[in-house]
Amino acid sequence: MITLILADDHPVVRAGIRAMLSSDPDLEILGEASTPGEVIAMAQELKPDVVLMDLQFGTEQTGADATKEIRSQKEAPAVLVLTNYDTDADILSAVEAGASGYLLKDSPPEELIAAIKAAAAGETALAPAIAGRLMARMRSPQTSLSVREMEVLQLVADGEPNTQIAKLLHITTATVKTHLVHIYTKLGVSSRTAAVAVARDSGLVR
Repeated sequence: MITLILADDHPVVRAGIRAMLSSDPDLEILGEASTPGEVIAMAQELKPDVVLMDLQFGTEQTGADATKEIRSQKEAPAVLVLTNYDTDADILSAVEAGASGYLLKDSPPEELIAAIKAAAAGETALAPAIAGRLMARMRSPQTSLSVREMEVLQLVADGEPNTQIAKLLHITTATVKTHLVHIYTKLGVSSRTAAVAVARDSGLVR
């Protein structure tokens, strides 16, 4: 039996996932969490085999943050990201945090169930589209932004000023400006607007 925790801030989504997984007798859902803090505590207490993790919870803490915390626990469960977000920044932040796999919410039920079983067995499970993106990124590293640069760029795309970006990422405004210089250089642009336009066209940000 593979035990699970579902982490998503939408009750309807959690109910849908629960219903989808109920058809498999090898899977047991131990609990549901609606915030990163809840899932971190629940993983520590219930010791599941796998945590199904969304990335955005409408809180300052993200699913990637929660993944990193959970993976640092003793006898840590595998974390399988199940999300709507498929930008390079989202994928890499989850993988760097220690996620065992990354699937999109429109994945067919059999693909999700197979991914859960793979994660529980210590294997990596990536949706085909996600695997393709990572391979493409590895093939052209010279134009790739770092995870931190992509976090900065995503916040720029969200319309945040430098001071707020610094606050959210716990860095100085000077460091934000340095990241922006590197981003502009790598993308071959000279302004925030142009950087966001190029990044959206290439799928770097949402």
